[in-house]
Amino acid sequence: MDLKRSRSVKLNDGHSMPVLGLGTLASEEVPKSRAREATKVAIDVGYRHFDAAYVYQNEEEVGQALREKIADGRVKREDLFYTTKLWATFFRPELVRPALERSLKKLQLDYVDLFIIHIPVAMKPGEELMPKDDRGEIILETVDLRDTWVALEKCKDAGLTKSIGVSNFNHKQLDMILNKPGLKYKPVCNQVECHPYLNQSKLLEFCKSKDIVLVAYSVLGSQRDPKWVQGDSPLLLEDPVLKEIAKKHNRNPGQVAMRYQLQRGVVVLAKSFNEKRIKDNFQVFDFELTPEDMKAIDGLNRNFRYFKLPFAAHHPWYPFSEEY
Repeated sequence: MDLKRSRSVKLNDGHSMPVLGLGTLASEEVPKSRAREATKVAIDVGYRHFDAAYVYQNEEEVGQALREKIADGRVKREDLFYTTKLWATFFRPELVRPALERSLKKLQLDYVDLFIIHIPVAMKPGEELMPKDDRGEIILETVDLRDTWVALEKCKDAGLTKSIGVSNFNHKQLDMILNKPGLKYKPVCNQVECHPYLNQSKLLEFCKSKDIVLVAYSVLGSQRDPKWVQGDSPLLLEDPVLKEIAKKHNRNPGQVAMRYQLQRGVVVLAKSFNEKRIKDNFQVFDFELTPEDMKAIDGLNRNFRYFKLPFAAHHPWYPFSEEY
């Protein structure tokens, strides 16, 4: 991607995606109203890409912020790029469109820009986001994701979403969709955890070879929500190499970690509800890392995952047992 000329990347279906997005996931103790405020601040700062999901349970608030900014003339709907995700309890083909319609109703929007399969592991359908059995174990099920994909294609044809993609897929799972007989639309993207400790170089190369954009979450490490992430995980932003490079460029380590991804052709999602950090995270277009910087950051890779989906480790479609 040419960051000097454009701040968006062309997808394989002809639509464009801004290369920097605001992540809207928050842990349960954060008031939902914070998502609304952060979204409004982000629009004022210049963000046009918003990454959300049904399972985050704050789409009403994010949607409200988008609509308020459209109403006051700050942005037009077509300037915005909004992603939502199909949660694991809705993977049966007949549940896919109703799930998207549910998000659209919460958002009070006519369409989303991108609708993606959140994880490749299905859970028991129903109203519970994390259905559990008597022992407290999450109830998983097996759904053929190729059938789920056909239902996403139909959502695109119906105009409910402009583009469709996947998240947390490994290369074999991507291949399974790409090689599906009768495939109508390729996934435009694969959204995965990606940062200097897990730089996903092989998956990135694979995605580029298939004209699929790699979208990175947890680019700044992780917010350490105990529900998803172990408390003793390493603090990426305290890394001495990142700190040294940041000092050289008069930046902070987070900006360096984000710029690293952008220069590799990766779309970056940065999650913050803090006004100063939302602004800081947008200041990544006016400096450049040298080839030496990039090489030094490449050297930090240790294939360390914050987001491991341990409850799904025995599922046949658990994505992280493959090398990439």
